[in-house]
Amino acid sequence: MSAADTVLLAIGTKKGLWLATSRNRTAWSFSGPHFLMHEIPSIGIDTRAGRTRILVGVRSEHWGPTVAHSDDLGATWVEPDHGAIRFGDTDDAALERIWQLQPDSADRPSVVWAGCEPISVWRSLDSGEHFELERALWDHPHRSQWGAGFGGAAAHSVVPHPRDPHTVHVAMSTGGVYRTTDGGRTWQPRNAGISAGFLPDPNPEFGQCVHKIARDAVTENRLYAQNHHGVYRSDDNGDTWKSIADGLPSDFGFVMLTHPSREGTVWVVPIEADAERIPPDGRLAVYRSEDAGNTWTRLDRGLPEREYNVVLRDAASVDTADPVGVYFGTRGGAVYASADEGATFTEVVGHLPDVLCVRAAVVAAP
Repeated sequence: MSAADTVLLAIGTKKGLWLATSRNRTAWSFSGPHFLMHEIPSIGIDTRAGRTRILVGVRSEHWGPTVAHSDDLGATWVEPDHGAIRFGDTDDAALERIWQLQPDSADRPSVVWAGCEPISVWRSLDSGEHFELERALWDHPHRSQWGAGFGGAAAHSVVPHPRDPHTVHVAMSTGGVYRTTDGGRTWQPRNAGISAGFLPDPNPEFGQCVHKIARDAVTENRLYAQNHHGVYRSDDNGDTWKSIADGLPSDFGFVMLTHPSREGTVWVVPIEADAERIPPDGRLAVYRSEDAGNTWTRLDRGLPEREYNVVLRDAASVDTADPVGVYFGTRGGAVYASADEGATFTEVVGHLPDVLCVRAAVVAAP
């Protein structure tokens, strides 16, 4: 980080959004709650095009979901008239929740992706102000067989290829991983090797309950997946997957983070099991691999000795500083930060509502 930079930490909860900034990732200045009593399940921080835009998926129990954005670090917010994401009159569907807001690569600075409930993917060409439905995925012949995960029927991971604008991976609960290589005209399931032990056929073409996927920063065709029991890696752009769960205390969890610039470095936060959703043995820890999942290191310095709340799929993030910062929040309302890639953590804030989403980015100082 240069002296002109600061780290922006955005925390989405069941009851609003909190923003924090820091020059040293130790002392933080907070603002919020923004959107008090609104659920914030998704956040995107877009630092392309020479400005910082914060995008948030806001869900009101009265008015439903929409996407709001701020270009002044939360001082003011803009909500498009009639909602940023809307199904058409003939789609026979209503938007329930926005699970993912993902800026595309720096080469496509106006493109932003949204993953939503019901299972659908949307693309914005105007930096997240309006979105269009990815029609071919919505009309996919498998759609009637996609199910709902414990949290809902959602497309929760949208992973565009960093160089190829025609290739995008999507993960959904429950449907598995799908990929387009022709810019969204067609989508194919890509789940070979990912087990669905909860189904009569544990190795179906689709239907896996993938919890999160992420792409390696350097090896572009390498992907990682945290599953409903199962941690996997693909070295062929999702065509096949193999387990990398050896060395972890559990293969269940939600989080999958990749280093923004170093090959093979990933973080997960294991949970005991699907029927026992607590940290293994009640001891919260992050696990890091620096060799693409072949070995894992337990990281718990600075974390509470006992913790029975879990970390949800998007309640964790990394920044792009050197060394990389690692951040996560729990369902108990505590948020932890590490300025040394997970070696040590400190509690940034506690006693917030249920933390649903955490995002961090290095931004120009205000």
